[in-house]
Amino acid sequence: MPFLPWEKINTVLLDMDGTLLDLHFDNQFWLEHLPRKLAAKTGQSEAECRQEMHQEYNRLSGQIEWYCLDYWAKRLDMDIVAAKREIEHLIAMRDDTLPFLDALHQSGREVVLVTNAHPDSLSLKVEHTRLDSHIDTLISTHEFGVTKESQQLWVALQARLGFDPATTLFVDDSLPILDAAKQFGIGHLLAVKNPDSKQPERLIDSYPAVSDYRTLLEDIIKHPVNNGQVTS
Repeated sequence: MPFLPWEKINTVLLDMDGTLLDLHFDNQFWLEHLPRKLAAKTGQSEAECRQEMHQEYNRLSGQIEWYCLDYWAKRLDMDIVAAKREIEHLIAMRDDTLPFLDALHQSGREVVLVTNAHPDSLSLKVEHTRLDSHIDTLISTHEFGVTKESQQLWVALQARLGFDPATTLFVDDSLPILDAAKQFGIGHLLAVKNPDSKQPERLIDSYPAVSDYRTLLEDIIKHPVNNGQVTS
């Protein structure tokens, strides 16, 4: 179980895909389903399409275009949201997400979703999971035109939310994004070892890391927040 000083944490910022939702849907869509559809559309082999897509993913890594469904719709001449709906049955919350969110709310903390996902993707996932009913504020970084990998995003996010970095916890499955949050000065960081339920758990030693949020619940409840201040 990772150690987190909950007595010093007032605000919790949470990633979505791989952090609150199982990353299996996204991995299947971008790595399997979309290349397969592209192959059927262009007459290329699936292997060729998969390789081309990987090259494009690598080229755009960390940029807003990587996450932008409008970009991909234009780039591939394809309705990306409709393509996502073809495998939407794979959209699922992690088993430990609701107990975690419930404990955070019970303890009085502000809970904010901060995702690089395009607003249309966020809407599709909210439609399937009702995630919005368990979180105070949902933010897509497309609102700011930059991703969580960018320091510009963190400056804009703090201006929008007014959080104190020293008393804020940020949870994400992406180590480069956690690095960006650390660079900005977010005081408490937590990585996710098992973003995709169908993949092996990852070994992470650069940040405190968790594979089941339920191991954190007792400590969260033990240190509630009253009027914006943590009480022991």
